[in-house]
Amino acid sequence: MEDKGSRGEALGESIRALGRALGFDALGFAPAAAPPHEGFLPVWLARGYAGDMAWLLRRVAERRDPRRLLPGAQTLIVTALVYDSGEPQPASPGCGRVSRYAGGEDYHRVLGDRLRALEAGLAPLAGFPVASRSYVDTGPVLEREHAAQAGLGWVGKNTCLIHPALGSFLFLGVVITDLSLPADPAGIDHCGSCRACLDACPTQAFPEPYVLDASRCLSYTTIELRERIPVELREAQGNWLFGCDVCQEVCPWNSRRRRRIPPDPLGLRQRMAPRKGALQPALERILALDEAAWRALTRRSPVRRARFRGLLRNALVAAGNSGEAGLVASVRGYAEGADALLAEHARWALEKLEAV
Repeated sequence: MEDKGSRGEALGESIRALGRALGFDALGFAPAAAPPHEGFLPVWLARGYAGDMAWLLRRVAERRDPRRLLPGAQTLIVTALVYDSGEPQPASPGCGRVSRYAGGEDYHRVLGDRLRALEAGLAPLAGFPVASRSYVDTGPVLEREHAAQAGLGWVGKNTCLIHPALGSFLFLGVVITDLSLPADPAGIDHCGSCRACLDACPTQAFPEPYVLDASRCLSYTTIELRERIPVELREAQGNWLFGCDVCQEVCPWNSRRRRRIPPDPLGLRQRMAPRKGALQPALERILALDEAAWRALTRRSPVRRARFRGLLRNALVAAGNSGEAGLVASVRGYAEGADALLAEHARWALEKLEAV
């Protein structure tokens, strides 16, 4: 007679097969419980490392324990999808730079569809009703901690989830369910003595290994921050318009020698692949946008999260760092404009450009 453990293992394998059929590159199971390092969150918040991201201060209890999100939760199904297969492009004069994940269709849409399909398949596979909730970087869930517990890798010194074969250019999704499934062995930290990510960070946003001061991170200042970018961080921004990939680009686990890019039979990576020119847009073009053109340019793109005014602010800083005298006219128009935030960044950029 088949025992309960065997049934759980068989169901788990069926769910893994469904995950593969839906296009996920990795899938693992973790207990629906507080992860081992959940205690870092209130300490991290108390240090002010969240910057102005006030939403992180809400629902802290749920973030620390996923059982508060779904009554009767027993298992977290954690998925991973590789989003990048290329090498960093050399900088182009007069162009900004966009993080690799944001050059194509918004990952929330692509992964959200896949996770909902995974949820829909749980009850038919189990043979009885199943309760579940899914999240793609939108809910009060510590995705990377749970991914490490589910055996999908480890949280590296740059606080990214690193898979030993897939690297860290990953999108993570989580399904919380009341199914009882055998947990996978937790991932093992392989960072060792390496500190490439810590040393390469343009803004020195890591006060110590495994700790990110988000208020200094370019992915925060160019996306989440709504007000002025601190002057002391502007030169370090370089030509970044949206996000930053530096700490991942220097990670040895993302090297071509180590990293494996799985097949993409469903074309999920193709949907998120960078559109032509999306990762290095011309700064002159960005600074010439009106809000209607910005909406068209960022339709179904993660770049919309920076908002119109934020993207212009970022472009002004990137222009100031570019050394391109041809951008002076584009910048000067904002220095003389009515928007005080953009005018202040434009004046900073003009001082830089006129000093070249």
